[in-house]
Amino acid sequence: MSANTNSQTERRIIYLVLLIAVALPLIFPIGWKTEISGYTKLAWELIQNTPDSSVVVFSFDYDPSTLTEIQPMAEAMLEHSFSRNQKIIAMALWPQGVQMADQAFTEALKKYPDKKYGVDYVNLGYKVAGIVAIQAMGKSMPEVFPSDQRGIKYEDIPMLKKVKTLRDVAFICSLSSGTPGIKEWVMAARDPLGTPVTGGTTAVSAPGLLPYVNSQKQLYGLLGGLKAASEYETLINKIGSATIKMDAQSIAHLLILVFIIIGNIKAFYNSKRSEQ
Repeated sequence: MSANTNSQTERRIIYLVLLIAVALPLIFPIGWKTEISGYTKLAWELIQNTPDSSVVVFSFDYDPSTLTEIQPMAEAMLEHSFSRNQKIIAMALWPQGVQMADQAFTEALKKYPDKKYGVDYVNLGYKVAGIVAIQAMGKSMPEVFPSDQRGIKYEDIPMLKKVKTLRDVAFICSLSSGTPGIKEWVMAARDPLGTPVTGGTTAVSAPGLLPYVNSQKQLYGLLGGLKAASEYETLINKIGSATIKMDAQSIAHLLILVFIIIGNIKAFYNSKRSEQ
């Protein structure tokens, strides 16, 4: 058998082993715990320390293109908020964010099936204009959202009876992959209104938002990418999609290191043999 044929066979074996190694954790979750970053812990603490029955806002400012990274954190944070018996107002500054919110609620309600629409949570739908819409909500929520996405009038939704402006909510969580998103919420809600803002974003966008966390808590923590979503799942004792995907990624990295070591040992052995 030629050296070229041996090389092709080895590559196929490596690809097959990698495929199996990545697939197995996706089918049989391991649930490895991960170290929690300070940014993730801050976001968790904001929800954890918000009083029972408080009304909070979750803004779904992303679309399916970033679903893999942001949806797991949205589901985990919704579950955490439900566990604290908070009343959740969902809305979106992106057109497809409404569907992202519905999907996240569907997943969260599997754990909390007793939560009732209009009493424990509501989806107000999509609002155009970004920061202008946020500023308008600081003056009057019913004017910006006369009804929810189901067509129910704002004043007829029980959990919204005492919520007239953004000043009446305990915190805002923006799950954002761009503009409008977290920056707009910080500029239009946190600074003039004093309403705490937290959120999550993609790994590539996180560095640009970290200064807001470090600067006088303009942003109360930040989840950046799939690893942060996995960290949040660890904090709420959940083996969710982010943890499962991180397990597969970790095993793949470990296996690659093993292959590198084996390759170096083989190269060293071959060089010694050629010298004899």
